[in-house]
Amino acid sequence: MSSDATANTFTPAPLDSSKRTWLIASGCAGCAGVAALATPLVRSFGPSELAKAAGGPVEADISTLKPGEKMIVAWRGKPVWILNRTPEMMEALKKTVTTDLVDPQSKRTNYATTPAYACNDARARTERANLLVMVGICTHLGCSPVDKFATSAQTGMPANWEGGFFCPCHGSYYDLSGRVYKNKPAPDNLEVPPYQFLSETRLLIGDDTKKA
Repeated sequence: MSSDATANTFTPAPLDSSKRTWLIASGCAGCAGVAALATPLVRSFGPSELAKAAGGPVEADISTLKPGEKMIVAWRGKPVWILNRTPEMMEALKKTVTTDLVDPQSKRTNYATTPAYACNDARARTERANLLVMVGICTHLGCSPVDKFATSAQTGMPANWEGGFFCPCHGSYYDLSGRVYKNKPAPDNLEVPPYQFLSETRLLIGDDTKKA
């Protein structure tokens, strides 16, 4: 190879950690359609680009979110899941063996502080406990967990599995409230952002100052 060809050789710069994390998360999210159950997934692009860019609160229209469905909105560059849990999911959640969980009441603050109104088994506001609002990023290395809602025996899942989420990157398990199981790589529960209900059909993510 000539000296000119050598001089023009392009060496790509390494990805920074934030881009790597999102590439991992995006790749794992793409696997979710295969690994997850056939539970309908609704994606919302309602929040304005300006609000998302500024990191301010974003609104989500939950009027069409049916039981068993999950929608995703972007807040501060993070994917926020809004899951409308079915009565069966809420019953399964009660069967979760809390002694198997790292932080059952979400009291730890070393990763992200959980709002006081979500420091309960449902990790949700009591007036609409079936609606789970949390950041869909594994607390280990930033992958995106996949839905594992079935409670029947499944390959690679715990024998007493009551449904929840599984991170395919390094094998962390979370229950139907996003609480992490012990002896797994992820150190903490999935993050619950500040949120409040503006009405029966509108949810605000990133601001809970209007309600205690």
